[in-house]
Amino acid sequence: MDILKKALEFEEAGTTFITTNERIIASRQVKELILGLNEIYKETKNPELMDVMKRLTAMKQKIEKRLKGRPTS
Repeated sequence: MDILKKALEFEEAGTTFITTNERIIASRQVKELILGLNEIYKETKNPELMDVMKRLTAMKQKIEKRLKGRPTS
């Protein structure tokens, strides 16, 4: 359950990712955490893990939206 601790720490940190490099690193970290939690969820079917994964996915989507930026016309 070490990955669960990492996921909760990442979620609670709530840092702002100012540079593009920070956003890319954060997106990769969140993806790794989600995939790790998913493997544990497959075995245990713990609904708490699903809630954590949903919150992390929402964070990842926000980070990726900022990475893509505004479309040019």
